[in-house]
Amino acid sequence: MRAGIKWMFLIIGTTIGAGYASGRELWQFFGHESGLAILLFAVFFSLSCWVIMNLSFKNKSTHYLPVLRIIVGKRMSGIYDVMIFLYLFTTTVVMIAGSGATGQALNFPYWWGIGIMLMALIALFMKDINGLLSINQVILPPLLGGLVFVLLLFTIDQELQLFSHWREQRNWTAAFPFTALNILPLIAVLGAVGNKVKSIKEIWVACIGSGILLGSISYLYNNSLIQIADELLLYEIPLFAILQHYPVQMIIFISILLWLAIFTTAASGILGIVTRIQSYLNKPLWLIVLVTLVTMIPLTALGFSTLVSYLYPIYGVLNLYVLTRLLLFPLWYKQT
Repeated sequence: MRAGIKWMFLIIGTTIGAGYASGRELWQFFGHESGLAILLFAVFFSLSCWVIMNLSFKNKSTHYLPVLRIIVGKRMSGIYDVMIFLYLFTTTVVMIAGSGATGQALNFPYWWGIGIMLMALIALFMKDINGLLSINQVILPPLLGGLVFVLLLFTIDQELQLFSHWREQRNWTAAFPFTALNILPLIAVLGAVGNKVKSIKEIWVACIGSGILLGSISYLYNNSLIQIADELLLYEIPLFAILQHYPVQMIIFISILLWLAIFTTAASGILGIVTRIQSYLNKPLWLIVLVTLVTMIPLTALGFSTLVSYLYPIYGVLNLYVLTRLLLFPLWYKQT
């Protein structure tokens, strides 16, 4: 159970980043009439994680390429290898830009937020992969608890109905691109830890637990954002549209939690990138992290919401093939 929870936190830490925790990613895909879409997402997400972790465990993989080859086939693996690398690179840039945006919300210069994020990432990987696994177990419980607390408080204060529109589900197809968007980084991250998983029971705990938690939080979050839809255009980070109703101390507390969410996802993205590079270069992990982060700095000038608005929908569509292969895995894998 303890080991399964450790992997569950790694999965959630990879998923709940700047786009998700801020509400920007959820609003991009869901919004009105999306209850069924979020339920489907939770199911698809758990199934996909199980397939990825199972393959990673059986192959004792230390980077994502062996797992990717099985999922998409040898012919397509070259294309998706490049695509995963670009995805991790650009989304890590989004996380770093998100750190700058969080700093701005607290009236700090944009580049201060970016600088703090870069230094924290370099320090984390001084302890190799174990540093990331350890910090996830410390950061994620208060992060998830704080986010759920704010959303429940807002739901109660505004007297929101959680299931008032359950008959209206026209946006159910959003489950597919949203799940697809979040699956590609999980292949990269879970593919790098296959040699550390000890049993199949850990995989069940991690996959079912992460699906239930993310599905529940997504539904609660989306329901809150629907109530303030008209105000969201005014905010770079939708979560702050919810927080405007509360004291400044609450805003500071949640801003810190948001930054930690951004940090865990940036760290997961960096893990996927550097373990892949390390398969070619026999260099210390922290050195590869340093060089990678330096190349990302210029792209952060594009801004957080711009990056999310354009990149996430594109990746969501491109990853649909991978999601299809994962969901139908038992059918085609036995026949190969």
